[in-house]
Amino acid sequence: MQQKTVTFRASGDKIKALDALAELQQRDRSFVLNEAVDQYLSLNEYHIAVIKEGIRQDNAGEHVSHEDVGKLVSSLINRPAKRTRTKARA
Repeated sequence: MQQKTVTFRASGDKIKALDALAELQQRDRSFVLNEAVDQYLSLNEYHIAVIKEGIRQDNAGEHVSHEDVGKLVSSLINRPAKRTRTKARA
């Protein structure tokens, strides 16, 4: 894949932190930036896929109503706490 140069502005503190990380990893700044961009894009791709799946499920009627969720939460809040028994130590 053809590499292209991109420039952007960042605070001096960010550049110092980036360079320190690159030095710790014995890599250059470009490597660390490429790793960060890859992770960012991957995370956003995942989020978009999850959102699209949620929309698909909603359109297919595969959802729980707000009212039903409220009832479930209320029942969990209002239910008595379970007591746990502990063994007496000798």
